[in-house]
Amino acid sequence: MGGQRRVGKNQTVEFRLLGPLAAVHDGRPVQLGRRRERCLLGVLLLEPNAAITIERLTDLLWDGQPPSTARASLHTHVSRLRSRLDPDGSGLLGVRLISRDGGYAVEVDPERVDAHRFSASVARAGAAGPTGRIDLLREALALWHGPVLADVATPLLRERIAARLTELRMSAIESLIDAELTGDQARDLIGELSALRAEHPHRERLAGQLMLALYRAGRPADALLAYQQLRDRLAEDLGVDPGPEVSELHTAILRRDPALAHPRATAALPRQLPAATRLFTGRVDELVALTRALVDGDDRSAPMVVTAIGGAGKTWLALRWAHQHLDRFPDGQLFVNLRGFDPSGQPTAPATAVRGFLDALGVPPAAVPVELDAQVGLYRSLLATRRMLVVLDNARDASQVVPLLPGSATCTVIVTSRDRLTGLITGHGAVPLGLDVLNEADSRELLGRRLGEERMTGEPDAVTALIGGCAGLPLALGVAASRAALAPHLPLASIAAELRDASTRLGALDEGDPQASLRAVLSWSYAALTPTQAHVFGLLGSAAGPDIGLPAAAALTGLPATEVAATLRALERQSLVQQSAPDRWRMHDLIRLYAAERAGSDQPGQQDAALRRLVDFYLHSAYAADRLLDPSRPPPPLPLADPAPGAVPHRLPDRAAALDWLDREHPCVRAAQRLALQQGRQAARWQLAWSLNTFYGWRGHLHDLVDVWRCGLAAGQRLGDPEVQALAHRYLGRACVLVGRLTEAAEHLDRSLALARRSDDLPGQARAHWTLAWAWERRGDDERALEHATRALHLYRACGDPVGEGGALNVVGWYAARLGRYGPARVHLESALTLSRRDGNRGGEADTLDSLGLVAHHTGQHAQAERYYQQALAVYRDLGNAYEEADTLERLGDTRSDAGEADRARHAWRQALRLYQGQCRTADAERVQRRIDRLDPPGEAAVRSRTAAD
Repeated sequence: MGGQRRVGKNQTVEFRLLGPLAAVHDGRPVQLGRRRERCLLGVLLLEPNAAITIERLTDLLWDGQPPSTARASLHTHVSRLRSRLDPDGSGLLGVRLISRDGGYAVEVDPERVDAHRFSASVARAGAAGPTGRIDLLREALALWHGPVLADVATPLLRERIAARLTELRMSAIESLIDAELTGDQARDLIGELSALRAEHPHRERLAGQLMLALYRAGRPADALLAYQQLRDRLAEDLGVDPGPEVSELHTAILRRDPALAHPRATAALPRQLPAATRLFTGRVDELVALTRALVDGDDRSAPMVVTAIGGAGKTWLALRWAHQHLDRFPDGQLFVNLRGFDPSGQPTAPATAVRGFLDALGVPPAAVPVELDAQVGLYRSLLATRRMLVVLDNARDASQVVPLLPGSATCTVIVTSRDRLTGLITGHGAVPLGLDVLNEADSRELLGRRLGEERMTGEPDAVTALIGGCAGLPLALGVAASRAALAPHLPLASIAAELRDASTRLGALDEGDPQASLRAVLSWSYAALTPTQAHVFGLLGSAAGPDIGLPAAAALTGLPATEVAATLRALERQSLVQQSAPDRWRMHDLIRLYAAERAGSDQPGQQDAALRRLVDFYLHSAYAADRLLDPSRPPPPLPLADPAPGAVPHRLPDRAAALDWLDREHPCVRAAQRLALQQGRQAARWQLAWSLNTFYGWRGHLHDLVDVWRCGLAAGQRLGDPEVQALAHRYLGRACVLVGRLTEAAEHLDRSLALARRSDDLPGQARAHWTLAWAWERRGDDERALEHATRALHLYRACGDPVGEGGALNVVGWYAARLGRYGPARVHLESALTLSRRDGNRGGEADTLDSLGLVAHHTGQHAQAERYYQQALAVYRDLGNAYEEADTLERLGDTRSDAGEADRARHAWRQALRLYQGQCRTADAERVQRRIDRLDPPGEAAVRSRTAAD
């Protein structure tokens, strides 16, 4: 290798690409061969350790017109370079040329390549202070000795491979000049800037720097002339006008803006960001969204508004993102706490915030204008050409924020607030980012960072309870972690116990410091509410259910719906409630506790009346819905009292609306039943159970049905009405049958029958026998079931109840069919179908059609059975009775299977399986899955089972 000496281990060669290509080892040049071989090395070194394909290399080396021999020539050049760089394959020079991924790569430490040292120095300069920044930029620019690969690259090749480096060099020069302009060197820079401007006549930043240097050197006319020359050159060469930044500088020079005359003002490099908490966890998607909006967006000057549930976590997120992206803001970062929701009740005035920014930017006090508008103008002038981050934390409203917005697209703004700041979004194009609570994994990580793995694993149940008690609020988790860390010998279970008790939960999240007390932080938001907002907020905390719809909220508050909606939107803007669906709102658990606490102390009398209205709203609305679902159902023996004034039931025009309302509201109706218990309203508790019975049965919410009737029975017993108790025992017994609690079911049903006999209640006895028939069927004794069904039929006939008679005829026919007595079964069922259709009892009609399907199936009339089942399914689906729909689909599949129609049987069974799984009917689902598996080829059954389960 000509001119290259053998070197010892770990000695390396350094490469120079910024100017003529050179390789230097131990102060001596390394011979690299012919021009094209050297050019090849330069191209590869610009992308060290990355493979460049043969196609791209030949295209680059031959300026886009490679000859047919290019590939062969390339291989020759590679071979020669290898022999020069690493003749014995030992890699002692610290560089190797290798084949990889259909191309070639140079393996080398990037620090041995001047182009990469240059890029790294410029990046470090961006995050350095004023003095360090100047030194790093000078050091980086000193690496340049001419154009990239000056002696081997053609102009076309240089444009293709080095445009980024060339632009980075110009940006570094401009950044260095910016830094030097902040001192007293303006006059000394004029010559250098004039030469650079002549070399790069279209670079507006250079022109602006020359204008500023001339102005500060006492030559404002020359500064204005420089702008005129730029404008003429751009118009003549490109047909465009100067951009907004240099135009604003021109205007400032014309006005003799005082900011331009104070180089020390631009010399300041503010670093005002508070430290980011080490407890920050999660929020990966939100951090990505911030980057996308603030860095990759079309309008980078538009601020980002960050809000959070309960106000917690928004500042943590803003600071984490800011510290992760400091390199993007080389001219500094400004931060102000606007105290929009401060315990003092005095938000920071915009004038105070602006004055603080001017101080941070180095403006002498004597140079600060008196008027706010002039101060804002000076502030925006100072930021006009800077790449800075401005964080406006804890803003009260848009009017507090607007004066603090820079006017330049070079700056980035993050605003955090408990208010949604819709005025800033609509008027200034701000991008909203709402923060929800942390998920369980992120909550666990936050606690783990403070408590350590050993303590976390030592009490796993207590950790789970802590996470549940804090409900994902970052502030709550931080307080809990702090309490545990400050008391290392205190069991976590003791803190978790405080969080489980509603009466001590908020106190457990109080560290004594207002900044570390959830109650204190929420009080700041509460203090900012109007009287109406505070009234609604407090009552919402006591409301029943996981969320609340607008009609229910109107009943709760006693206010018109339009006023309630406006108030809820205002609370949503302040992150105290969330709109989970159109016209539905929910409140975080800990905020709900605080709201209820305030309602109890601030409006106790109003709270009792409000909750009574709410229970009445849910009771009368659910009762109306039930009457639409099953109008043939006998009304309850305990009539409803009139609703309290202001509790207007929700209007439900038809069955579909009733089902839709119950699908949304049934958890709230259940919660209203628990609320009625607290109020001592036993009749309402029982009536709410009655009103949910049809819906829960049809939708297959079977365990809910058991729970609601346990509560209903307790209420009936306290009322002391035998008829009410008998009905409650019967309904609870039926619910127990559905979930497989057959012994308990028998006890309740026997008790129901005994109470009905004692009061000589024939309809009650008939219904009890009907339900007992069903219970005996589940026990596998169809003979006993038929006996009870027959007694029910006689009793219904005796008391002249045609609807009950039609239902009992169906039940008798069903059990006769199950016992193989198909002739009598068909007679009873046809009579039942006639009565159900005559009386408009659609539920009874569907039940009877299903029973006729069973008879047809077992007598070999598969086509007729299919017709009966399809008719039954149509009615069940129209009613919304998914429970019976699932059973009929299973029997339809049985019929198709016996008829030899395996594919159609599989289709029906899969539909039944999905419904069974959705209703948590595990045994039914497993039975149908086994039938499907028997039809599927070996190996496919497992796949289908997993798919169905998914």
